[in-house]
Parts: sequence; structure tokens; C-alpha cells
Amino acid sequence: MTTYERTGIVLAMTLLGAGWWASALALHERIHPGATPDPSSADRRPGPDALAALRAEPAAGLAARVARPDWVATAERAVTAAVPATTAEVDGDWRDAFGRVLRPFADDAVERITAGAGPYDRLDLPKVTRHLGAALRRSLVDLAARALVAELHRWGARGRLAGDDERARFLDFARRMASPDGLAALFTRYPVLARLLAQAADASVTATRELLVRLAADRDEVAGTLLGTADPGPVVAIVAGLGDRHQNGRTVSFVDFADGSRVVYKPRDVTTQVVMGRFIDRLAAGHPELAPGTARTLARPGYGWTAYVTARDLPDRAEADRFYRRQGALLALLHVLRTTDVHYENVIADAGTPVLIDTETLFNAELAPTGDTDPAAGALASSVYRTALLPRPVIGDQGAADLSGLGGDRDGHCPTSVVDWLDPGTDRMRLTRRPFAMTGSANRPRLAGVDLDPGDHEQSIVAGFRLAYDFVAGRRAEFAEAVAACADMEIRVITRPSWMYATILDETTHPDVLRDALDRDEAFSVLHANRAANPLLAQLVGHEITAMWNGDVPMFLASAGSGELRAPDGTRFGVPLPRAGVAAALDTLAGLGHVDRRQQEWIISATLATRRGAAAHPEPRPGVPVPANPTNPVVHPDALLTAACTMADAIIARMSGDERINWLGLEHVDGQWLVLPMGAGLGTGHLGVALFLAQLAAVTGVRRYAGRARGAVAGTPALVDLFTARPDLVETVGWGGLNGLGGIAYGLARLGLLLDEPALRDAAARLAALAGRSAPAPSGPGWADGLAGRLAALSAVRRDLGLGPASGAEVDCADRLARIADHGDGTLPLSFADGLSGIAWALVRCGPRPDHRAAGRRLASQVVARATTGSAPAGGGWCNGDPGVALAGVCVPHEMSAADVTALADGPAQRDLSLCHGELGVLEVLGTIAAADQASPAAAALRRQTGWVLEVLRRGGPVCGVPGNVLTPGLLTGLAGIGYGLLRLAGPREVPSVLLLQPVHDLASTVNHPTEGI
Repeated sequence: MTTYERTGIVLAMTLLGAGWWASALALHERIHPGATPDPSSADRRPGPDALAALRAEPAAGLAARVARPDWVATAERAVTAAVPATTAEVDGDWRDAFGRVLRPFADDAVERITAGAGPYDRLDLPKVTRHLGAALRRSLVDLAARALVAELHRWGARGRLAGDDERARFLDFARRMASPDGLAALFTRYPVLARLLAQAADASVTATRELLVRLAADRDEVAGTLLGTADPGPVVAIVAGLGDRHQNGRTVSFVDFADGSRVVYKPRDVTTQVVMGRFIDRLAAGHPELAPGTARTLARPGYGWTAYVTARDLPDRAEADRFYRRQGALLALLHVLRTTDVHYENVIADAGTPVLIDTETLFNAELAPTGDTDPAAGALASSVYRTALLPRPVIGDQGAADLSGLGGDRDGHCPTSVVDWLDPGTDRMRLTRRPFAMTGSANRPRLAGVDLDPGDHEQSIVAGFRLAYDFVAGRRAEFAEAVAACADMEIRVITRPSWMYATILDETTHPDVLRDALDRDEAFSVLHANRAANPLLAQLVGHEITAMWNGDVPMFLASAGSGELRAPDGTRFGVPLPRAGVAAALDTLAGLGHVDRRQQEWIISATLATRRGAAAHPEPRPGVPVPANPTNPVVHPDALLTAACTMADAIIARMSGDERINWLGLEHVDGQWLVLPMGAGLGTGHLGVALFLAQLAAVTGVRRYAGRARGAVAGTPALVDLFTARPDLVETVGWGGLNGLGGIAYGLARLGLLLDEPALRDAAARLAALAGRSAPAPSGPGWADGLAGRLAALSAVRRDLGLGPASGAEVDCADRLARIADHGDGTLPLSFADGLSGIAWALVRCGPRPDHRAAGRRLASQVVARATTGSAPAGGGWCNGDPGVALAGVCVPHEMSAADVTALADGPAQRDLSLCHGELGVLEVLGTIAAADQASPAAAALRRQTGWVLEVLRRGGPVCGVPGNVLTPGLLTGLAGIGYGLLRLAGPREVPSVLLLQPVHDLASTVNHPTEGI
């Protein structure tokens, strides 16, 4: 290395240290070790002028005022010790080639580990360090790969690579880069990379030495307590780097002995594991057949050892039910003890016993004050769902994956992509991204080598949960005393998902942020986003950035009893958790009871149903025959009203909140069913539930239904205020008639009339006015989500609120739909919810001008013709089947086929009762057809099938249109829709069709409806 190059790298590395510390001090003194946190200034960052001044400061000035960092010496030793590589040494996998480039760092670390190992005679040091060196080289390659590839391309562009082909040129690069001159040039160009590599090597040395010292002190007890042997032989391997890095590179590690046995080393407090074992022992004393397992643990101050648990297949299928009963019992304990983060890597299926291997989030409390959230969101956050043991699909760019303790599928893709390389090992090597293939874990029971699905064992899970829940509730005082005794225990508090930190750490190895520490600081500043308004979280950002500069995933700890937050280095934060974990667990214990247990069991069933992967609108399928002579051929309206009240009572029993009310439901989002707090929409949100309750109150006179409706929509006018102030949000939501702002406007107008609430009517009118000022293009032309529904909703709101003649927004919608009607759109199906039938209906029934209505009739004629020739889907419901298509025929009654109406009237009933794709949606269609033609066979079918619906409800209760037939509150697929459909059948003169967005004004023209007086 020339003197110039030597000076250059030393100066570059020295300036890097100066730049970092200067930047850190400028960001805030909280980052400096020992500083006092100042929550009031947690988001104070240097402005553009301060950053410009830092960048402009002369290098000599920076170096003079900042101490030379320790890691610089490590980087210097590595460069000095570098030995040029031979072609043979780099002629392998590209990772090994780059590992050879970075080997001086790993060799230096191994040398220091060896020197510090001491006279430990029960350690096969050569084997251990050989394994550690190889693992460290791989982790260093992960840090440096992007910069090395960038340098490879730069050399190629400048003609510096020698070789006849792309492989030879890559080998030439790797060989020359491994030299002292090559590393010096690399670090002079990317000095931040030198820091990252040196820090990683130093952290490996510190962590490994610490592990070896602790192992030497604890070996005999580890062998006797965890392995059941006096001498397992020498240690032959230490497998580090398992899980996330915390506290300066410390990670969970496996320690392997010569006899083949293995123990797990955890460089953090493991008291929570011991405590969880004690609670499991309490359950085992009452229900030994229900007890899950926990890994045997040897706790030491600040660290511990646990037995390595090996997954074993089930001996028979009967054992599968025992496994899932124990899984349900484990869920009950986790719920009571306020445990989170029990994902698929934290549970091992040991034959018929689920074994919990990580409990660091025991007694975890909320980060937000109680009452600050939507009541349903708060209920979900405090429920069994928070444990992450139940199915919890995570949706990302690459799809959805269930990462829960019950999930961990082997055949899916992780929602996020991972970095990979095209043409690796050549000078054309370049970065790409690919889906990360899930390979599963050891959490699922296996029979004959096949994973068993938890959804097939729902009854066992619920049964185990119920028994354990009731056991704890019956010994409430005893468990409360045991929980209170844990007040001094240290717990981990998770403030962000670990994958978020990992993603940022990975992205900040990009060459663009490796030239100047200030650039990497600015990249880390994303952690400040949305934190300033929350003093609790804002006070943590400085420590997050410090940890990530060390390559760590940040960790925060708290006292289970006081909620006082602190960092692993001992720094204490001024703003505590809103409620300590022990207090939260005591509240959970106090709330155990029959009502709460039913709510938790619903969440269990609903989350398991999300794994079934059903579509939002199932494909049309055969129904079930309707008896020609039903048990109750004559249905009295009171029977329908009684059934509707039963639906309402079931909805109220599931509500969350008091003055402000909401529900949990199953909702279809981006191709995946999820358990979520209901949104504000009409079709799937709490607005639709409120509309049913208010309509029921109007029909029956029962005031409590109206009161619940008011609570459900209490916050909706404020939502309209938000849309009025932020019209840019409108396009995101869309104007659909059932699933967008059109439906919200319709629902608010109806509720304003039913509840005599001027504020709701005003909100509906303001939304209608906003339609004329918002972006003209919604998500599509359909009824549920687009133009057709927008037209119908705006027309209904205008007519019911007396807003005058058709608005410009209505005319614009109709013009657009008329062009589709006349010029066609080959991509649209015939169906009603998202296709041509809904467009025809909107134009004919709601078109502002005669030419709009004429275009609708022409389109309806085309739909009828195509349906007659067999182009329509067979079977199905209102949304996507031939019942909805038949509504187009109502627009041109002289063209309706008597045979098609007869086929619909005499067809089998749907298997669920929902409005959207179930039987009550079909009955809405039959009633509409029959009202247009009293001689139609639809009239008799409507009477007959109304009796059949009541019989189904009497015998088995409501069946909703969601996976697993889980009871969900929504209007389109749930109890509110079933109840509303019953109201329509009982009083067609009083109850407008919500599926058709019918205005109240139209009820005056409803005569001789076929269900009148049934």
C-alpha cells in the first residue's frame, strides 16, 4: 500500500468517526451515552442549515474535535493483514468469493476470541472458531454486498477488469479486491462500510467471549439440569446469529456438544420463561391433560440457558386433537398474562404437546392510553388476538402469509420481498427482489410428514380454551396473587415490528449512504415519522437510531409492575407506559366471565376462518332444495319481526363501547379475509349495522335499537368533515354505492330521517355536494364500488332530502354510464354488483334525462339476450349470479323470459342467508320481479321461500356469507343484512331496499307487494 493510500484510508476512517459523532450530537444529546432524555424535544433534528454547516465543516476541524473511534483500529488491522487472493480461492460461490475479500475482519475476530478464551479445557476451540469465522464472514458479506457490486460495476465501466468472459472478470475483481490496496480503495470510497464491518467483528468478539465465560461458569448445571448428563463432552460448535441482534450484537445461540446434545443460550433475562412455567404448572394441577409445554430453563442474572426442543411427529390422528386442546389452553393462559408476539418461530410441536420456547413479552401492556381508540379496535387489541398465536394474515406486496403461532405455512410467500442477485458470480451481477418463500417452522403438528391445519381442529382449540379459561376464572384470586407477585419482573416492550427495523438496516447498506455518515443518519430519520405527537414513543427514537448504528434491532424494557421504560444500557425514560403489564393482566382477570369468553371464542373461530381463503363473492354454486310444502306455508309478519329482533339482539351482544359503539367483523381486504374493527361504510361497515337497527326501531318502536344506532354513527359527521377538508382522500375511498362514499351518503340520509337527526342529514347533504367537487373517476363503473352505485346513491339522497334537481355529479355519472351502455365494455360481466346489470338498473331507475334511461333500457335488453343464451353465471346470489342479472329484465319487462323467471323462482335456495350472495338477496330479487308482475311465478316462490328462511333460522340459526359461516355483524354478508332482509319481507311499504339504494320517496309507489300480509 502506498503512503498516499495509507493516509487516505486512515483519514477517511477518522473523518467517518468524526462525522458520525458530530451528527449524533447535532441530532440530539439524548443519543450520547449517559445523557438525560428530554421528551419535550424528542423530535428535534437539525434543520437544513445545520446539516449544511456540518457537511461544510473542514475535515481537519472534524477530526480535531472528535475522539478517534475504537472501531477504526479494527478496520486498520484488517486492511494491514489483508493478503491478495488466488484465483482458486475466489472461484466458487459468489458469497464465498466476497467472504474471501472480507476474511481479514473475520480472522482478526477469531484471533481475539481465541486469545480471550482462556484455559477452557472442555472446548474444542479450533472447531468452534472455524464455525464462528465462517458465520461471521457470511454476515459481513450481507453488509458489504451492495457496495462490492457497485464497485464491480465501476471497475468494469472504467475498463479495470481483466478476463475473457464475465465470470473471469468477476474473479479478477474478487482476487484484487482482497488485497490491501483493494480494501483501502473500497473503504476510502465507502468509509461508512468500514465502520459497519469493524463494528460487526468487534460485536462478535465481545458477545462470544461473554458467552464462553458464562458457559464455563454454568456448564455443570447446564449439563445436569438441561441435558440430564454429567458430561456431554466438549463444546464443538456455537451457532450464533439466531433471531434478531440486540445490545451490541448479542443474539440467541445454540451450543453444541460432542455427544450431539444442544442447549440454547439467551443473552437476556429469561425470568419470564420460568414464570410462564409456573403458571402452566398451576393449570396442570387442575387439568393435567390440558397442560402445554415450556422449555426447561436455567436462569441467571441478565441471561439464561434453555433446553433445545426438537419437533416430533404425531403418533396418530387422535393425538392431533389433544395437541390443539392444549394449544387452546395455552391461548387462554397467554391471554390472561397479556402475552404478545407468539409467532410461528416461538412454538414447537413436540408430538401432541405445543411447547412455548420464548416468553419475553409476558405482561406486555398497550402503548396507547385506554379509551383513545375505536372501541372495537380496543377490544381486539385486548383480546386473544393480541397474542399472535391465532391466525393473523400479514398482507404485503408479495401476497399474504400467516405468521402466527398456529400458522407458519410451508407453501406460501412472505408478504415482503427479499434481496437477491441476478447473474451472480459474474461482472453482470445486479440486485433484484423476489418473494421470500415460506419454508414453515416446527410449530405445526405433523402426521406422516404432513402439516395439519388448525382450521380442521377448531372445536378442539375452542374446547381447550374454554376449559382453561373457566379454570382460571374459578381460581381468580389465586391467579391474581401470582400475577401481582411478578411486579418486579423485567419484560420486553415492542414498540415497532422487528421486520421494520430489519428492513431499514438492510436498505441502509446501499452504497449511496455508505460514503458519509450524515447520509445514513438522514436515512434513519424515517424513525421520527409520526412520533412527535406521542411523547411515549418520541422519547425512544434517539436510542433506536443509536442501536441501529450498532447494527442492532432496538430493544426496550419495562418493569411489569410500574411500566417504567428503560433501554438495555440502563437509560431510563421519563414517560412510562399508560398502564403497566401487571395491572393490565389483573384487569383481564377481573373481566373474565361468560360474556367475555363468548367474545374470545368468536375471535378464535373468526381468525381460523380467515385461513380458508374464500373469495369476497363466492363463485355461483348449487344451492339446496326448498321443500314444496314448507312447515310454515303461511308466515305472519310478526314472525319475521321477531326473527329480525333476534338478529339485532345478537348484534348488540357483540358490540364494543357504550356511547361510541362499534363491532368486530370479518372483512375481505386485498384478497384476504381479516378480523377487523368495522369501518364506516354501508355494505361492510358500522353504518350499515346502524341503518338496520334504526329501521328496526322505526318498525317495532323499540327505542334501545335506535340508541345503539346513534352510538354507532356518533363519529360519522366528523369523518365527513375530514373528507370535506381533505378532498384528496375521496379518490382513495371511492364513490361506490355500497362500499364507498356513495353508500355512506345514502346511509346517513336514511339514518337522519329514521332517527330525526339533523346532523346526519346535513352530513349526507355535504357529501352529496362534495361529489360534484371531487375527482370524477371512481374505481370503476359498477354498482357496489363505482359509477352506477354513485349515481343511485346521489339520486336517493337528493330525493329523500329534497335537494332539488339532479346535480352535475349525477349527470356526469349517467353520461359516463350511457357511453358504456352504447359502446360496450368487453371486460364487464353481466352481474349486478360489478357488471352490466347494475349499470342498466342505475340508468333506468336513476338516470336524470330520458336519453340516459333509454340507454339503460338498451343495455338491459342486451343483458337479457345474453343471459337467455346462457352467458350469465348459473346459480349464485344477488351480487354475481343470475338472480342479480334478472334485475336487468325488470327494466325491460316485455323482454323478460317466463322460463328464466320460472327457473329462478323454482331454483334451489342459497346455503347462507346473507343479502349479498345468500338467500335473502335472492328474495329481494324475487320480490322486485313479483312487484312488477303479480302473475309472475316469483310471487309464489317468494312466499314459499320466506317460510323456508324462517324454518332455517328456527332450526339452526343464521348462516352468514363469510368463511366458516362465522356470525359477523355486517349488512352485506352478516346479521344486519339478514335482519334487514327480514324487515323488507315483513313490511315492504315501510322498508326501502338497501341493496338497490332505494329512496324512501319510492315507497309511496309500492303497491300490492307479494309479501304484503303474509
